[in-house]
Amino acid sequence: MNQSDSQNLRLLEAVLFASPDPVSEAVLSDRLPDGTDLEALLGELSAAYAERGVNLIKRGNGWAFRTAPDLGGLLTTERIVTRKLTRAAVETMAVIAYHQPVTRAEIEDIRGVSLSKGTLDGLFEASWIRPKGRRRTPGRPVTWGTTEGFLDHFGLESLDDLPGMEELKAAGLLDKRPVLHAFSEQGNLELVNEGDDDGDEVEGELPDPLDPDDGAGPDEEGKPDENDQPVTANEE
Repeated sequence: MNQSDSQNLRLLEAVLFASPDPVSEAVLSDRLPDGTDLEALLGELSAAYAERGVNLIKRGNGWAFRTAPDLGGLLTTERIVTRKLTRAAVETMAVIAYHQPVTRAEIEDIRGVSLSKGTLDGLFEASWIRPKGRRRTPGRPVTWGTTEGFLDHFGLESLDDLPGMEELKAAGLLDKRPVLHAFSEQGNLELVNEGDDDGDEVEGELPDPLDPDDGAGPDEEGKPDENDQPVTANEE
């Protein structure tokens, strides 16, 4: 290879490295001196990088340097992205933790506002809540309770370790919102146990018992059924 071809090869390499997107042969030809054998230079450059960490490959009508296929997996990194819960999600999680098993309508009644569609979905995807069965009331609404993942995330050995009302107030975590008045109207904050795996309710002042025949979920796959809505605002 003469000096001119060597210089053209270096120029071609620089143009390709400088572009984040594949470069068409027409653009490459415009960058190189007239009479340059672009096809030969591309073949030579491709062969030179065949065993390197990056390869020169053709993408559609253009050429680009890309990571060697066998190294792609080694360059993949994973990191945990923490998403901040909305106030509605925090309040909903608190209602479920202290009043479980509880239906969507009961959550709305306690909070005093309607529950957006994605709130329960987000808590379910985070593995903090799970379906606990259906109530034997019209519409057979799904009830929700906490999971082992919820206890693990918040460093609780059991639901008995949840802070009481006075502790939450002293920590400044509660203010005078409808949900607080609902807590007071519902009575004291005695906790209920997690219950058996089959979804049966245990101690605590809970409304109508669950149907043990329904297992632990709203459908066969254990996923929430958005179309299953209570027919009344208060199933008690």
